[in-house]
Amino acid sequence: MEHDIKDLTILGAGPTGLFALFYAGMRGASAQVLDALPQAGGQLTALYPEKYIFDVAGFPKVLAKDLVRSLEEQAAQFKQPCHLNQHVIGLERNDDHFVVVTATDRFPTRSLVIAAGIGAFSPRRLPQQAAQPWYGRGIFDRVIDPDQFAGKKILIIGGGDSAFDWAHQLHGLADSITLMHRSDRFRAHAATVSDVMRAVESGRTKLFTFHELHDIHSTGEYIERVTLRDVKAKTTLEIEVDVILPMLGFVSDLGALTEWKLELVNDEIVVNSQMETGQPGIYAAGDICTYPGKLKLIASGFAEAATAVNQAVHYVYPDKKVNPGHSSNLAIFGQSDD
Repeated sequence: MEHDIKDLTILGAGPTGLFALFYAGMRGASAQVLDALPQAGGQLTALYPEKYIFDVAGFPKVLAKDLVRSLEEQAAQFKQPCHLNQHVIGLERNDDHFVVVTATDRFPTRSLVIAAGIGAFSPRRLPQQAAQPWYGRGIFDRVIDPDQFAGKKILIIGGGDSAFDWAHQLHGLADSITLMHRSDRFRAHAATVSDVMRAVESGRTKLFTFHELHDIHSTGEYIERVTLRDVKAKTTLEIEVDVILPMLGFVSDLGALTEWKLELVNDEIVVNSQMETGQPGIYAAGDICTYPGKLKLIASGFAEAATAVNQAVHYVYPDKKVNPGHSSNLAIFGQSDD
């Protein structure tokens, strides 16, 4: 499908990309955002929607999913489209515009802001063949709505932040929590590990170290129990389970971006203080970009998005100022325009 041309196309619907979409609307530019995931929010939605964030200006603390919801509402003021499930496979350059090519669509655009975070990413899957048919109907590698696991017997697999976060956050909602890891070394925050260990000591959570998934047993369409294997003793045991949450980290891929003649250092796009990539009309912001003194913070991403969009708008419309002034004085919000 060939879409209408836009002044600006943003790659990535994480917090930086969503704020860029709002900012483009504030500058009066037509814009759109593309993302490979099925929902907006990037890592915030896919990896830790129920986790609190404490360093976003104006919020003493805010759940990641609530921050995403607010960013979506902010961007929605200008009714600019957010195209999800769009895996970018190429970029074509015409005389006066680009065309972003995805697996299903073509998106003409006069400029680009790359806000793709760590690139397109997906959770690591369980290697056991017995697990593959159960993905999406008993095995879930993302938790979007914790309430869907209310009253369930849950097996969480992993030893990192996501595994321990969900072991902690689903406690009290699930019927039972079992945490399993292939070693006794964990890569999660110490405070969360301590919380989960206290639950283990009190009997509220079960913990199996040096174990791996061996087999899955079902009755019809539902998982009934699993067999765990002790990787040291080579013994097995069975436990009752309704749901399996493999929290094994994720793999990321810059994909087609590596072919766009951008300067890359450690899979990050090198930019200057104007968020310029060195390719006219292409800018970058957020975790995907790097420059001296770079801080990988959501707050930094917001500032970089504003800079990138202002530069892109000036690139497309040279008569428009780079600095739009204060939003409290902008006519687009019904205020007196300076």
